Amino acid sequence: MKKTEAIELLGGSVTAAAAAIGVSYQAVNQWPEDLPARIEDRVLAALARQRGLVASIRASKRKLKEAA
Repeated sequence: MKKTEAIELLGGSVTAAAAAIGVSYQAVNQWPEDLPARIEDRVLAALARQRGLVASIRASKRKLKEAA
């Protein structure tokens, strides 16, 4: 994933991206253009949280446990 793509996905600005993943503006500013897997994973996790996917997955897991 490219840095510009990640920033766009997380709100369109360095400030919004930093807030979404819980790091400083400066940290996002220092990202390389081609993001390493560890940063890409954080971006994807933040997107999942923003879009309610994490809560949905947890609810599905609870239902599966209750059915077992």
